Amino acid sequence: MKLRQPTDFRILEALEETGRNVATNLEAHTDKSRENINTRLPVLADYGLVEKIGPAERSGLYEITADGKSALIHEDQYEDVDDFESLIRGPDPSSHGSAASQSSLARGESEEDDIRNPQK
Repeated sequence: MKLRQPTDFRILEALEETGRNVATNLEAHTDKSRENINTRLPVLADYGLVEKIGPAERSGLYEITADGKSALIHEDQYEDVDDFESLIRGPDPSSHGSAASQSSLARGESEEDDIRNPQK
């Protein structure tokens, strides 16, 4: 994830403050050109920080996502971390095994118990 500072964070801030919005309105809130904002919004959408919403396909109406809000919370750490995306999204739950396996381990059972006693 490669964000442009301060532009991308200003766009996220404006969307958080104003709610759903279009580039024309965001221009006034960010002091960035509409062309610049129109260029960055699809990139931010690709990163999952904003979402393009209707009502029409070409409406250009965007809103901030939960990841976008998390990016704002961690903005001061953007330059200091190697993987900003992991920071804002948190740990990947799939990297810790399946839910069933974790549940068994939480009950004090091993994965081998699950294999020997599949009815458990």
